[in-house]
Amino acid sequence: MLSKVLSAHVIGIDAHLVEVEVDISGKGLPHFSIVGLPDAAVKESRDRIKAALKNIGFNFPLKQITVNLAPADLKKEGSSFDLPIAVGIIAAEGVITTGSLDSFIVAGELSLDGKIKPIRGGLSIALEAKRLGLKGVLLPGENAAEAAVVEGIGIYNMGSLPEAAEFLGGISERKPFVIDTSGAMAESSIYEDDFSDVKGQEYAKRALEVAAAGSHNILMIGPPGSGKTMLAKRLPSVLPPMTFDEALEVTKIHSISGLLKNGQSLLATRTFRAPHHTISDIALIGGGQTPRPGEVSLAHHGILFLDELPEFKRNVLEVLRQPLENGIVSVSRVMASVTYPAQFVLVAAMNPCPCGYLGDLKHQCTCTPAMTNRYRSKISGPLMDRIDIHVNVPSVPYKELSGDYSGERSELIRQRVTEARERQLKRFKGDKIFANGQMKTRHIKKYCGLSSDAHGLLDTAMQRLNLSARAYSRILKVARTVADLDGADAIGSGHISEAIQYRMLDRGQV
Repeated sequence: MLSKVLSAHVIGIDAHLVEVEVDISGKGLPHFSIVGLPDAAVKESRDRIKAALKNIGFNFPLKQITVNLAPADLKKEGSSFDLPIAVGIIAAEGVITTGSLDSFIVAGELSLDGKIKPIRGGLSIALEAKRLGLKGVLLPGENAAEAAVVEGIGIYNMGSLPEAAEFLGGISERKPFVIDTSGAMAESSIYEDDFSDVKGQEYAKRALEVAAAGSHNILMIGPPGSGKTMLAKRLPSVLPPMTFDEALEVTKIHSISGLLKNGQSLLATRTFRAPHHTISDIALIGGGQTPRPGEVSLAHHGILFLDELPEFKRNVLEVLRQPLENGIVSVSRVMASVTYPAQFVLVAAMNPCPCGYLGDLKHQCTCTPAMTNRYRSKISGPLMDRIDIHVNVPSVPYKELSGDYSGERSELIRQRVTEARERQLKRFKGDKIFANGQMKTRHIKKYCGLSSDAHGLLDTAMQRLNLSARAYSRILKVARTVADLDGADAIGSGHISEAIQYRMLDRGQV
């Protein structure tokens, strides 16, 4: 007898429908085969399914069992096909009716006692079921919360194989899993770190505020212990609150990567990813034999922090150029090409020299000029072209560390950043960009009008500081953001002056 069960497979960050066809024949020797380009995990499901069916009291058929995962030319990976294959065998044996099998997507991994274990990509599967107009999705209980944020589709959390079989066979009824989406957004949008925790560094805090307001990439240069990492960790707390669509997209990426906690529904805080400098290019950008999102995609709509930037391998840093430019990562393999979103703010930190104390008033630098130049040359020019702000982060004096004043709270800074972003969204409506940091040459010409005083100041700075054309465009973009923070339509001399201060490497400063 033949039965069909609907399931899904995730490619990239999107799920695709898979038909699980099960044919059981009494002719010939007993055999259990799975076809349709299954990987090792799918092939191993035969043993898990046999044990699970026997342990729940089902008489496993000693017949020829053929399972086809259609479309057959799409490689199937992972353990999420355990449950639909087991349900298909039960249906093919006539134990349950097959009338409702074409109305639900079924996905889950089976343990040997028939319990259903969590899988990756539950949210993507729910979105695909909604797109296809199906009644609902049967998922493990741990995946129900993330999938339930999709409105208009029934999510049914299953704890065991008998529960799923009885529900699909019409023997038992179950209400869909429901979650309060607005409550989940509010609950998961709380940041533990706050800018008020940082003593001193008002200049660096202002630079980070500008970077957040315009989505500018930023490089912090300072000696060890000056607070660069501490500042970077608090940058997500001043970024604009995430919209529901942004939270949905970020949650999809983390669900596919298996980083969601069991029962977690949404990620509504800006992500902060800080990979170690020994990371490989594939781990950073994504890919592998079985393509998975890399750190740049896990930092989508958030922060990618690269501490000790010159210590990263040159080839690792070079792969950042495409996502920084286009906001996406394309991974090409023989069987398929996968695209992951990767719109993030790059925050990098480095010492001014190998020993870290060049320009420090309390410690003497032991590096020669050649050593310093060699250290800085590890960062390529094309990568530096994509960093708008360079800011010095000096050591904090004891007086400031021991003082009571800690500066503004993140909430107040975030209000100014959000207002500046709203101005940019109105300005760039229809331009397919959302922040000043993404402006191209045509946008700079159109939106970066200067007052006469600002023209004169920028002209003087270009000549006296011998600034490059690259620095010129970066100064205009940052000045536009500074003006947005001030609520100004035109860029004034004060805005240009502040933007020039954020180009310390172009000005020959340490």
